[in-house]
Amino acid sequence: MDKLFTFVKITIMKIFVAGLPYDLDDAELTEIFEKFGTIASAKVAMDRETGKSKGFGFVEMPNEEEAKEAIEGLNDISLGKKPLVVKAAEDRPGGGSGGSRPGGQSRPPRFTNNRPRF
Repeated sequence: MDKLFTFVKITIMKIFVAGLPYDLDDAELTEIFEKFGTIASAKVAMDRETGKSKGFGFVEMPNEEEAKEAIEGLNDISLGKKPLVVKAAEDRPGGGSGGSRPGGQSRPPRFTNNRPRF
C-alpha cells in the first residue's frame, strides 16, 4: 500500500526585543506578545554571572502575520524608562559567543598574508 505524505513547512518568525525593563521575566514577555497571537517561545536574555536581565530578549511566533502585527504594535512603545525596539531578528551565522576566548583574548588570525592558498 502506498502512503502519501504531505510536508508542511512551518516558518517561525523570531523577533528581537530591546529596551525591556530589567525586572521583566519570560512569562511577562509572553503576556505582552500573546495579545497579538500564538507564542512559540519568549526568552529574556540573562547575564550568566549576575543572573540579571540584559534588557533584551527574543520571541518566536509561528504565524508571520501575527508576528508582523506584534512588531508594528509594540515597536517604540514605553514599558519602562526606554522605548521598546521590536524588529525581526537577524540570522547570525555561526552563533556562539562572538569568537572571544576566556580571559578576553581574541583569537589571532590564522594567516597573515593575503595570498591565495592552494
